Amino acid sequence: MTAIDLEVQLLAIVVAVTCALPGVFLVLRRMALMSDAISHSILLGIVLAFFVVEDLTHPFLVVAAAATGVLTVALVEALYRSRRVKEDAAIALVFPALFSIAVILIARHAGGVHLDVDAVILGEIAFAPFRRWEVAGFDLGPRSLYLMLAILLVNVGFLLLFYKEMKISTFDPALAAALGFSPVLLHYAFMSLVSVTAVGAFDAVGSILVVALMVAPPAAAYLCTDRLPRVLALSAGFGALSAVIGFWGAWAMDASIAGSMASAAGVVFLLAFLLAPDRGLVPQARRRSRQKVEFAVRMLLIHLLNHEGGPKAREESQVVHLEEHLRWQPEFAERVVRSAEKKGFVGRKRGEELRLTDPGRHLARRTMLS
Repeated sequence: MTAIDLEVQLLAIVVAVTCALPGVFLVLRRMALMSDAISHSILLGIVLAFFVVEDLTHPFLVVAAAATGVLTVALVEALYRSRRVKEDAAIALVFPALFSIAVILIARHAGGVHLDVDAVILGEIAFAPFRRWEVAGFDLGPRSLYLMLAILLVNVGFLLLFYKEMKISTFDPALAAALGFSPVLLHYAFMSLVSVTAVGAFDAVGSILVVALMVAPPAAAYLCTDRLPRVLALSAGFGALSAVIGFWGAWAMDASIAGSMASAAGVVFLLAFLLAPDRGLVPQARRRSRQKVEFAVRMLLIHLLNHEGGPKAREESQVVHLEEHLRWQPEFAERVVRSAEKKGFVGRKRGEELRLTDPGRHLARRTMLS
């Protein structure tokens, strides 16, 4: 692996973690679509700023792009608060309009500049190390890496400084207002942070990966835990993991690194969607299956108790009779009986005849009374 490869991988990890941290609150606030809107609409600010300064490295581009991101949020909320359209419809109206204006301006007046549409949408992180930061003749490394590290520090600092306020305003805006916070001011400050993050990652990785890293790792983390500190930590970890897997996947397949990273983020989310301890589809299916058996065990105990000591007790306690009386399939009936035996609720007599134990009799009576 060359030094350039190491720089690309490090940059990919920094970009992923930087995007994933603010993405947590976008997901928790159910504003994931806003990341898509901001990451596309900021192109208009970049284009307009470029027409003014005619320099793609000028800091004014970052300021103008961030301002456009905040403008996008303001326009979306203005439409939504008019009660004429829903929030998702407002987003779908605003960002395509701003993005389309930017694309038209690029096609008409900046066709030969790096601001071409393919580079904007897809990006190519492999080219980022060729834009170096040199000070007094010393090569300090890729400019994008230092920019994203600075934005990462700003994100971490903002979350540490306003953690309590962000937590309260995210989960209970009314309580935040009652405690004297300004949810609106905090909201626009946070959206400005999201805009700056999107701008920083925009040039290196393109808008598609920005959206993927702001949504997929936080969504996967939220599926795994309910505690906010753990969601933030897991989101950053999943983002870094997606960057590493995406980089090596692209290296092995000779494919786009940005595309591979976005695909890896999707795979990480899919695994969390399937295997997350509480919300994953597989644990939920196992839990439902276990609950079904537990309920069936109680039905079995009540059945045996009702017929205990009666004239048909011997017949009703046969395992084969359960299939007819309780309408259970043979495999399911055997599974329920084994579960009841394992827990000490029933015992077998003469192979197929079931008898209640004292704990089983007690549980059956308690179930009937509840």
